[in-house]
Amino acid sequence: MQQRHGPSGLAGIRLRAAGLGLLAAHLLVVGWLTLRPLDVLWVTAPNLRPLAGIRADLALGGVEAAQRIGEGLLLLAPLGVLLPMADGRLHVSPLVSLMRTVAAGTLISLGIELLQTGVPGQVVDVDSLLLNGAGVALAHLAVVPAGRAWLRRRSDEPRQVTVLKEEAPPSKEETSQGATPTIPRVGIAP
Repeated sequence: MQQRHGPSGLAGIRLRAAGLGLLAAHLLVVGWLTLRPLDVLWVTAPNLRPLAGIRADLALGGVEAAQRIGEGLLLLAPLGVLLPMADGRLHVSPLVSLMRTVAAGTLISLGIELLQTGVPGQVVDVDSLLLNGAGVALAHLAVVPAGRAWLRRRSDEPRQVTVLKEEAPPSKEETSQGATPTIPRVGIAP
């Protein structure tokens, strides 16, 4: 049994290239946002207890809590769509795709957290891993299954083939001046 990995032809190449380009651009922006040194007067202690930072944010209440938690969810959320797009597979188990994407997003988040240990003003927070992974999962679940189904339907549709009409025999007027020779069209072999 042959496994079909993704859209073929020029459209598939364009989809993967767009995914890789957008993925690289997003990771550059995330790297700039998270790994630049901050000029601060004091730095909080690293948070190595899961959910402690989220509880502290919820204790603030209202808009500030929603903003902090939302930033954590949204920072790497585009990876939930861009990683499968760069991979280009159409026929893959939704659960396997979700697990692979969330694992890759969480590893990228872990790499960022580890790099932040050497950046002045940046603090390691284990809750960032949780929020970033959840954001990747939510974005993946919201977009990828429907997008893959649409692309599968689109690639499985029969292509419209234009059939050339056969020309009628030349009339008497055309034969008196001589018929213009026609060259039969030859199609490209599959």
